[in-house]
Amino acid sequence: MFRDRLYNETNIDSAFATSLKANCPSSGSDDNLSSLDTTSPVLFDNAYFKNLVNNKGLFHSDQQLFSGGATDAQVTTYSINFFSFYMDFGNAMVKMGNLSPLTGTEGQIRTNCRKIK
Repeated sequence: MFRDRLYNETNIDSAFATSLKANCPSSGSDDNLSSLDTTSPVLFDNAYFKNLVNNKGLFHSDQQLFSGGATDAQVTTYSINFFSFYMDFGNAMVKMGNLSPLTGTEGQIRTNCRKIK
């Protein structure tokens, strides 16, 4: 899933890419796993955002959050200010917890998440 990033993209820290290539050769070893946050994989902290600022996002889609676009400022804020990240995350979880799922004929169960019907 992240092999293309390791071997084809240039906005990745070279030492980070080299360390990942040991676990993910250019072919084979498709069942090998890697942490999204190699800095502190078992802690809930803001290291994920620090990694993005340092071009150490595992997936292409992750690194896109810090690639010269509209989300750069937010990533920078979260990488510097863990309190801001924790507060925003907590508020988002409360918001999500307050959502009421659609049920019955109002809702939709997808057998294939890529297709609307």
